[in-house]
Amino acid sequence: MISIGNFNTLKIARRTNVGLYLTDGNEDVLLPKKYLPENFEIGDDIEVFVYLDHEERPVATTLEPYIFLNEFALLKVNYINDYGAFMDWGLEKDLFVPFREQARPMVAGNYYMIYMRLDDKTNRLVGSSKLNQFLDNSEVTVEVGEEVDLIVSHITDAGINVIINEKHKGLMYQNETFEDFRTGDRIIGYIKNIRPDGKIDVSRNKIGFEKVSDSVTKILTELEMNNGFLGLNDKSHPDEIKTVLEMSKKTFKQTIGVLYKEKKILIKDDGIHLV
Repeated sequence: MISIGNFNTLKIARRTNVGLYLTDGNEDVLLPKKYLPENFEIGDDIEVFVYLDHEERPVATTLEPYIFLNEFALLKVNYINDYGAFMDWGLEKDLFVPFREQARPMVAGNYYMIYMRLDDKTNRLVGSSKLNQFLDNSEVTVEVGEEVDLIVSHITDAGINVIINEKHKGLMYQNETFEDFRTGDRIIGYIKNIRPDGKIDVSRNKIGFEKVSDSVTKILTELEMNNGFLGLNDKSHPDEIKTVLEMSKKTFKQTIGVLYKEKKILIKDDGIHLV
């Protein structure tokens, strides 16, 4: 069965004046003339994205959209009409977001985090900015310490809200984050804590020993690049440590403690010296 909203590998069945008809053995779909590959033969396999055209008929394209079925992406509103918003998702026909699926009224030209789904009644691809209904923390599928894919959904004073593996909601705390993020950024993170109520705390840094191990490498590299000296010690201000090393003072103190015990550094009043 041809999957609408995804890439499909289909076989070239026949050529017509309007393009190629592709098949999965059961269904056919048109690849318009403007998307034809330079070289092809009947019977060849071709990978195409399938969606619905302006007349709600399945159509194939070799273009890659900005969002796929049951996934999230940051999209721009092209225009608004009496029915809802129409988003630029990289294809000729815009993605429709009905008013009822807007977390707040959308404005033309602005960007919003969108989830794309297939409407059960109309079989059309539609978008929604009401993201929480597509995220579920009741059955958590990640573990503490696990590396995960994150999408920044929105930023508040409390922290950076993220989508974990396109499935769960999570939070990175502002005082533990040393980078500037924007809505829609895709980054790698680590599960820091899973609370009894299902809320998930996320960190950009590895947890426990692995985190210290990465910090050891960072400090040693910084020392080697600066002729064996780093003007920081355990009395340095947290902001200074954050600016130079992009790590918290707690992590910094743990790391230089490890390096000192391994006799790789000396800690003096003016800073750290490489042994």
